[in-house]
Amino acid sequence: MSMASSGVEGGDKYRSYLSGEGEKNTKWKFGAPPSYDIVNKLFEEGRTKIWPPGSPEEMVQNLLKTYEMELFHKACVDDFKSIDPKKFTLSLNGREGLSLEGIKKLGGGYNSLLQSSLPEEFQIYKPSVETADSSHRAFTTTFPRGFAVEILQVYSGPPQIVYKFRHWAYMEGPFKGHAPTGELVEFYGMAIFGVDEHMKIVSVEFFYDPGELLGALVKGAKIENYAGEMTTGCPILRSTG
Repeated sequence: MSMASSGVEGGDKYRSYLSGEGEKNTKWKFGAPPSYDIVNKLFEEGRTKIWPPGSPEEMVQNLLKTYEMELFHKACVDDFKSIDPKKFTLSLNGREGLSLEGIKKLGGGYNSLLQSSLPEEFQIYKPSVETADSSHRAFTTTFPRGFAVEILQVYSGPPQIVYKFRHWAYMEGPFKGHAPTGELVEFYGMAIFGVDEHMKIVSVEFFYDPGELLGALVKGAKIENYAGEMTTGCPILRSTG
């Protein structure tokens, strides 16, 4: 398998396009670049695989983390470098692909990743009523140490990169009126990155059960007189990936 690295100068050790000369004019959703120090610690303590530098798995893992960082934190699509914003589409479990504009209309953040065909009254998390801000606040409150991701296996190389992933965190804050349990919350899935000759992502298809994530977040007792998620610190310090 031949795969060119997507890494460039700037960023932390797992993510490109986060800092450096190339990002001096980047517009950030929360006013400044995010810090991934806390979630990187969670990742390094909880990962089940350590991939050799330059391996396909390491390259895909870094591309996934960079893509998530840009999608969640960059305010202007013109600043995206791991994604081709004109061609990009995202789909979940075989649904029709969403453009970046379509993701924005859904409220961005986790909304496009937690779509459900259940009637709204049965939904634990309701994408139709969440904004990008409320979505980010909900999950950074629930997962104060971040939401880590690792690649478990890469099955094929570009231009269609098929891989298996694991996402995990610890529920150490409340979620939608449910008390924190302190338990490990994790789910597994498959995904396909469609990339161009420059290793820019033009499409991503995710296949997983959102109920694996959401079901674990409502195990805690209901909190009386619950007023909603309130982050206790800067949201840019508690990031996904």
